[in-house]
Amino acid sequence: MSKTTFKREIVMPTEAENRQILRAAKADPDAQPLTAAQLQAMVPIAAVRGRPKSENKKLLVSVRYSPEVLSYFRGTGDGWQARMDGVLQEYVAKHSTPRLRKSAA
Repeated sequence: MSKTTFKREIVMPTEAENRQILRAAKADPDAQPLTAAQLQAMVPIAAVRGRPKSENKKLLVSVRYSPEVLSYFRGTGDGWQARMDGVLQEYVAKHSTPRLRKSAA
């Protein structure tokens, strides 16, 4: 670890320098100040990060499938798990009784 420490000094612009900086910034067509409406519309990045929350949440489970089934679905490319889920949903819709459908909802 270094024995010398450097304290950085922040030098703020004078009022005259600040006016000059603002004038130059406003004269630049690519750096116009934001309007009040634009500032109001801004959203913190944490609020828009990640995947949107689903209303139909799926459950994480561990299941064993035969190699042939996995090979087939994986061979269909990206999104194979969603396609597999779709096939299972179709099966449930065709084979469940109205009583079972109500209890699953």
